[in-house]
Amino acid sequence: MHKYEINVDKNQKLSDVLYGFGLKPSQVNRLFKLKDVRLDNVKQSKDLPVSIGQKVSFFIEEELSKKYEIFYEDDNIYIVNKFEGIEVEGDNGLEGSLKAIPVHRLDRNTKGLLVMAKTESVAQGLLKAFKDKNVTKKYLCEVVGDTNFKGELKEAYLFKDAKQSIAYVYNEPKPHTSKIQTKFTTLKKGTQTSVVECELLTGKTHQIRAHLSFLGHAILGDGKYGKKEDNKKFKEKTQKLFCYYLKFNSLKNELEYLNDLEFKLYPNWFNKN
Repeated sequence: MHKYEINVDKNQKLSDVLYGFGLKPSQVNRLFKLKDVRLDNVKQSKDLPVSIGQKVSFFIEEELSKKYEIFYEDDNIYIVNKFEGIEVEGDNGLEGSLKAIPVHRLDRNTKGLLVMAKTESVAQGLLKAFKDKNVTKKYLCEVVGDTNFKGELKEAYLFKDAKQSIAYVYNEPKPHTSKIQTKFTTLKKGTQTSVVECELLTGKTHQIRAHLSFLGHAILGDGKYGKKEDNKKFKEKTQKLFCYYLKFNSLKNELEYLNDLEFKLYPNWFNKN
């Protein structure tokens, strides 16, 4: 039996603390059922709110898998392959594990390449690069339906409901919406699902997931923007979305050496042939 301890770094639900540590829903449910999770050393059998400064501990038979693997590293940056179910920020996420600064985000259940800075000055340079669109980010996903995207730019307007942690997409601007831009290219198509490459030109919360759902092609396994019947049909419990490509452009000073370097990693479900 393995024991793990987590210091809560933001107000949230107990289950979200456990998910952020890398546990799967089945593992979390089992912990509650067996009362193998404790909040400030008190056994818990159900989900409840937790606060900053509290301590969560749990016991689990299997040793937990890693949260990431290092894909590239030098004196200034890490590029990691982030695994499913892992938060980027916070002491319990990649930020705490690597003692490094995230300069962009991936959703908890989105896998793939993520850049982390080793120093504050490097972080500021990379944050500016992302803001100035000097970093190319591309994703691979499998979606519901027969798509025919040809690399065209799709524009829409997104509203983020922070309280519900969900984004809504519209054809026309509405109060509090932001313009989003995404390029979609169909790489493989079938009668039931398609594999799509997505290039972000803007980087809003849940942009790819919400935009594709709005276009009628939700990502397989997406419990928030997809349909339960589709996910059940294709037996997908987590979203098939993977950040597979990064390229830096027009970086200056200490980061100039990264210009024109391409970093590419394919998910295990993608067949390049």
